[in-house]
Amino acid sequence: MKKLPIIFGVNYFLRDEKGKFLNDILDKKIWIKWMELRIHKEVEAIKTPTGQIPKYEDLCLLFKKILGKDYKKKDYLKQFTLRIPENLAKLERVERFYRQKVADAPVILFKLLKEQRKRLLKAKEKFGPYILPENFL
Repeated sequence: MKKLPIIFGVNYFLRDEKGKFLNDILDKKIWIKWMELRIHKEVEAIKTPTGQIPKYEDLCLLFKKILGKDYKKKDYLKQFTLRIPENLAKLERVERFYRQKVADAPVILFKLLKEQRKRLLKAKEKFGPYILPENFL
């Protein structure tokens, strides 16, 4: 492809250890607005082994401007800390699914999963199993 599409992944259903959602339903507006700003290069992002994530300061401004509420740093850290064990387990599930259920899965998929696994393991070696966003700055 000459121009790759921009792809965003959002986990609206992220829960804490007690099963409580980490996001309110209206928070989706913030994630969508951040995506729009990102597409137009109006905000930067933090590069992680699994993709790019918002900067805390940008989300603070959006929460205040759009929803009229404060966005706490502790909430940001819960939502955007990179969870290496959980990510590795997800990669295993995805790979197993495609190997078992999709006979014609493209080889590039497995190459990309392997590369992501390698990046995650390297980050884990450097920072530990749970990595705060600022470690990637």
